[in-house]
Amino acid sequence: MAQLEMPDEVFNWIKAFFNKHSHCTKYSGEVSAYDDIQASVIQGSGLGPAAYVLTAADLRPKHDGNVLIKFVDDTYMILPAENSATCIAELTHIDDWAERNNKSG
Repeated sequence: MAQLEMPDEVFNWIKAFFNKHSHCTKYSGEVSAYDDIQASVIQGSGLGPAAYVLTAADLRPKHDGNVLIKFVDDTYMILPAENSATCIAELTHIDDWAERNNKSG
């Protein structure tokens, strides 16, 4: 988002909105310790889907004929049978993209 043209106040508000969130899990009456969330779309937030669309805008398939479908906070990769040999390369490409984009700080 830092690359978009927007007033500093708006950028700072969005940055503060996504900053310092934590998560815990409750299962069978047990509650885990809280852990900081370093990179994520906040489920149920009004900004979450739009933030994901902006964040994932540069994520594209590596090979012609393959398709990435992005919706709200999910991404689906579709490979036609003739491109099945590209599956590992596509997954590696997505993993590399996530590593580059999920840096905190």
